[in-house]
Amino acid sequence: MSALPVSSTTSVAADPMAELFGRLEAGVEFFAVRLVEEDSESVSVRKGVPQPFTRRIDRGAMVTVIDRGAYGYAATSDLSLAGLQAALDKARDWADATGGRSVLQYPMPTDAAPRGHYAPPVERAMPSRRELFALVAAVDAAAQIDARIVDSYASIETCVASHRYLTSHGGDVTQVHRFVLPNVQVTASDGSDTQTRSLGGQYNGFCQQGGAEVLDRSGFAAAGALVAREALDLLEAPNCPSGRMDVLLMPDQMMLQIHESIGHPLELDRILGDERNFAGTSFVTLDMFGHYQYGSPLLNVSFDPTRPEQFASYAFDDEGGEARRELLIREGLLVKPLGGALSQARAKHLQGEHLDLGGVANTRSSSWNRAPIDRMANLNIESGASSLDEMIASIEHGILMKTNVSWSIDDSRNKFQFGCEWGRLIEHGKLTTIVKNPNYRGISATFWRSLKAVGDDSTLEVMGTPFCGKGEPSQVIRVGHASPACLFADVDVFGAGGAA
Repeated sequence: MSALPVSSTTSVAADPMAELFGRLEAGVEFFAVRLVEEDSESVSVRKGVPQPFTRRIDRGAMVTVIDRGAYGYAATSDLSLAGLQAALDKARDWADATGGRSVLQYPMPTDAAPRGHYAPPVERAMPSRRELFALVAAVDAAAQIDARIVDSYASIETCVASHRYLTSHGGDVTQVHRFVLPNVQVTASDGSDTQTRSLGGQYNGFCQQGGAEVLDRSGFAAAGALVAREALDLLEAPNCPSGRMDVLLMPDQMMLQIHESIGHPLELDRILGDERNFAGTSFVTLDMFGHYQYGSPLLNVSFDPTRPEQFASYAFDDEGGEARRELLIREGLLVKPLGGALSQARAKHLQGEHLDLGGVANTRSSSWNRAPIDRMANLNIESGASSLDEMIASIEHGILMKTNVSWSIDDSRNKFQFGCEWGRLIEHGKLTTIVKNPNYRGISATFWRSLKAVGDDSTLEVMGTPFCGKGEPSQVIRVGHASPACLFADVDVFGAGGAA
């Protein structure tokens, strides 16, 4: 894997924004301006009918102040000198108002003067809007293979996000991200039964950074007919049986499993209690790190913002922390949380100065008008040594499941129940009957210890979600998850109507 393309100086060093920033006056120990601009477009066709083209441009800035251990921030969409100075003044006032009233002093950034430029490579430029419309229309048309196809939808969403981070200590970071989200959904209906099949999930599970090569990797051009055929297959399939059996989860379901039962439980601010009245707490506690067997010895989980095509790759987080790959779970052992600088300081305050959990550069914000908090970025399961054929051959009685369609998990991210679009029974080491409405349930604290095989690189796929929600006020952010296929032993499986 290539290293992140980060240069030692920015390519926009002497520009009007830098000059404007230099004219701001604060009289504080540290302040920073984080500018964000996002330019999003979407083309789509539903059942042969082109949908309205949409374009959205959003830009603004967040100003933060750290002074004598106090912290304040304010956001503005007025990027003039007067607008930025007003936001800076308000942030300073908030810092003054909160100074001396916190249980601990807000830490200065680890690097108060980060400098660099980051932009993941683009192999091929995106087609024109006209060409994109033609492509999504062709994919949608290809899904019309049977009168039982009652709905079809194909879309391509793109977004160019430009970030600039300037600090009073000389920091200057620019990052440019190009997001591509192909989506295909087909619904088939026959009598009282309706089944939907999708490309990577009904919530844009296939999403990456890059250009037209992302469409190629997703198989978008051929997805219309394929997804339609599988929706029809589900109509004719029997309901998923209930019982305890081995479960082989493919990457587009592993994505959700990682997200809900590893990612959210390991967010350090959640462990510290910040989310309890909105998104819940965590079954993980501070004293588990370095001691708790989270999964079987086959489980290795990394925080990895260095995979360029992945959805949440970056070089610096939103407080200027330099991002690098870190193992959070090593051979099943819980070793490190998803915690930025402030959460690390809080945890250290609670545990004592001699105990330091460490953390990662994951202090992230969904936009210019939200303060950064601990968020997942790219959270991945490292590849193992088993091929897909080997895992299937090892199963006497089990089921393969693809593509998340539903989820439910308690507010400590422990007891869960997940449903998939597609299932296929495995009997005596062979794939057999396609089944519909496959579901499974478990408890995070024990489920990962049932991991009995991890797929090799040939089974790994790079997935993600654009819709991870957290925070007050709410923030919906982009997250990446790469995973191989994974095999779990003795899981509680059930079909429709079996979730008692």
